[in-house]
Amino acid sequence: MHQRNNRAPGQARTQKPRQNRPLRRPKSDKGPRRVVLFNKPFDVLSQFTDGGNRATLADYITEPGVYAAGRLDRDSEGLLLLTNDGSLQAKLTQPGKKTTKTYYVQVEGEPSDDALQALRDGVTLNDGPTLPAKVERIAEPHWLWPRNPPIRERKAIPTSWISITIIEGRNRQVRRMTAHVGYPTLRLIRYRIGNWTLDGLANGEYRVITQDKG
Repeated sequence: MHQRNNRAPGQARTQKPRQNRPLRRPKSDKGPRRVVLFNKPFDVLSQFTDGGNRATLADYITEPGVYAAGRLDRDSEGLLLLTNDGSLQAKLTQPGKKTTKTYYVQVEGEPSDDALQALRDGVTLNDGPTLPAKVERIAEPHWLWPRNPPIRERKAIPTSWISITIIEGRNRQVRRMTAHVGYPTLRLIRYRIGNWTLDGLANGEYRVITQDKG
């Protein structure tokens, strides 16, 4: 297990406009495949460099020669995979490969059965309809770390948790899905990508798995 560097999870930096940068493909690496499982804190960019004074992967990850396989929004938390294997990175990020991802989502309000069924069936967003998803009500995860800063809750409106599993990866898709059915996302935790999960991984820490590329 690898502890984060000297930045506390969620510690704010100077706010700068978000810059969307293309994912970097790992260079040819003749060694074994390395997969880094990182529990990304809130307010950390899913990249190693930034033109502003914002927290990046470089504040937490010291493993050389690995690059993010997909993104996780700055205001989202949880599992981010990095690898030195370009073919694995492509497999995890290309829509046609259909890698499943599970998110634990805290929403404002208590979603109705009809709202949950709409998410399962697919909703039409401004960039088109979503594919069917697996959606369930869940209890707040018992292992969940406190977010820094905490979410903003309205006293008169309860919050609840749902689990959403999708195979797509559109920009802010889960947040847009829950908003579409009337239950805005307050907190978003990615728990699983394919067969990899957050299990046993504290917020701000990472684990390196070495595999034979076969």
